[in-house]
Amino acid sequence: MDKRRGSMRALASEIAKVAAPSLGKRGFAAAQLITDWAAIVGPAWADKLSPDRLSFPMGERRDGTLRVRVASGLGPEVQHGAPLLLERINSFFGYRAVARLALVQGPPTRLPRPVRRAPAPLAPAERQALDRRLAVIEDPALRAALRRLGEAIGPARRN
Repeated sequence: MDKRRGSMRALASEIAKVAAPSLGKRGFAAAQLITDWAAIVGPAWADKLSPDRLSFPMGERRDGTLRVRVASGLGPEVQHGAPLLLERINSFFGYRAVARLALVQGPPTRLPRPVRRAPAPLAPAERQALDRRLAVIEDPALRAALRRLGEAIGPARRN
């Protein structure tokens, strides 16, 4: 395994722990709400709004209010989609953590998106070995999909 990839995975798994003290001041007990925002609400919503602050009633950890930053002019659209957004957010938490959204006009905060590198091309011998393994697959679509998978994971992970 490539050391850089291993360390990136370790870093990614530690983001919530590192960010928790800073985010806790803004009401984000679950730092993953921010780091996984696009996966929680979907890419279409993630481009239009971002979480700003999560607050709960005194002594409670449910039925909170999530303040979200909404791009200018999109308030009515977000209000219309609020039930779906609340459902997705609460599914993420696993309980009814958020009861209402409070909209704040302003540009959504953008987290940098991870850069995906193209896999290194296979050496001729590796390509031939992959072709031999795939020769027994009769379905051309399945064979093509498995070829793409084999090329993507490379020889280091095939063992």
